[in-house]
Amino acid sequence: MLPEDFLQRMEGQLGEEYPAFLASYEHPRYQALRLNTLKKTESGETMEKVLTALFHMEKVPWAKNGYYFDPQTQPGRHPFHEAGLYYIQEPSAMAPVGFLDIKPGERVLDLCAAPGGKSTQIGALLAGKGLLVCNEINPARAKILSENVERMGLVNACVTNESPDRLAAVFPEFFDKILVDAPCSGEGMFRKNEVASTEWSPENVQLCGERQDGILEQAARMLRPGGRLVYSTCTFAEWENEGTIGRFLDKQRDFQLVRELSFPLKEGEDPMPGEESQENRVRFDGMLRLYPHRLKGEGHFLAVLQKAGNMGEGYECPPPMGVAKEVQEKDCREWQEFQRDTLRCSVREIIHGRADGGFLLKFGDHLYLVPEGFPEIKGMKVLRPGLHLGELKKNRFEPSHALALALGAKDVRHVWRLCGEDPNVLGYLNGQTFPAEGDKGWYLICTDGISLGWGKLAGGMMKNHYPKGLRLN
Repeated sequence: MLPEDFLQRMEGQLGEEYPAFLASYEHPRYQALRLNTLKKTESGETMEKVLTALFHMEKVPWAKNGYYFDPQTQPGRHPFHEAGLYYIQEPSAMAPVGFLDIKPGERVLDLCAAPGGKSTQIGALLAGKGLLVCNEINPARAKILSENVERMGLVNACVTNESPDRLAAVFPEFFDKILVDAPCSGEGMFRKNEVASTEWSPENVQLCGERQDGILEQAARMLRPGGRLVYSTCTFAEWENEGTIGRFLDKQRDFQLVRELSFPLKEGEDPMPGEESQENRVRFDGMLRLYPHRLKGEGHFLAVLQKAGNMGEGYECPPPMGVAKEVQEKDCREWQEFQRDTLRCSVREIIHGRADGGFLLKFGDHLYLVPEGFPEIKGMKVLRPGLHLGELKKNRFEPSHALALALGAKDVRHVWRLCGEDPNVLGYLNGQTFPAEGDKGWYLICTDGISLGWGKLAGGMMKNHYPKGLRLN
């Protein structure tokens, strides 16, 4: 049951397209996943062919590595999901990140990031280089965001739980690219989430627009001159979409819409924006609406904005509070011993490709690897400042689940290989131990060559170190 006020407004908004729009609610929604290119087999390949056959996948034309899947195949229940091989994401929601034009090495902010679909999409495009700050103001949702960042194996992501104005005070003109996937009235999700329609009201639409104005104002403060900002919502309301952008541009004279963009509608075309227009591509002038009766996806809106100025190639705005203080490895004996006994080379070489890549940061007894030049973040609410390596305990080091999911079989000395059909895979995800023979110590448990987590072998049994909070049962 859709709200009557909503229907009347949409009829006026769509005109002759309204019957087709209304009919779209009678059809099942399209479901999709995005392949995680950070996860590769020992031979350096993605699992695209395997997943295509397993889940009957077809390409989402506007999303690089996005695929529709057959809902009956239930990819969310497969062990590959826990290994972070893919992120289940609404197909239209995959569109905005492509227009950020991400390049490895950049500083990127996802300001309203939970649950993490767009953050992990950005992280894959950064390919472990640069810095990604993922922020979520709601503490419970920030925790879910952090878990998804971990599952997808992001090594250069900092997850914060702050208000936009607090972040803007810490990071003025710091980021090359910013995504504002703003909280909204959720009209585009009515087919996906029926509860959303019962919570809708014209008053909430008004309040959402006012909140978006404030969020965009703070985002503008954090973008460097010449940087790009993509604003998106999952609503149809003009007040929250074109209205929000119009109000923003009236105040922020140093911003303008990025013109002459195009959007692919059919499979087989390069889905990345910014290229010459081709057949079956929608041309748009800085703002784009996605409707469920026009494509295989839900409702979405996006706008692409550019800030005036140019810092010049290679320019980096120094962190206002300075760079975080590095911890020397010689002061972390337990970590050094674990690294020597368990990894084939240093974690810096594995993650950054060289022995001096990144640096160590200590929070209490917890050790993190963070990108070079990582800013000082004292006083901020931070869930994870980078890749969580593990915890320093008395005379030993306890590796984190995040480290396991960031590593591959080729990176460790001991691997325990399982295949997807092996009942021990589900047993491991349920927290079970299993008999095993081999050298004592830490093992990376892998399914089809992709890491699932840690196990520790002793006395002929593989002790399970899969986190209790993530276990399936």
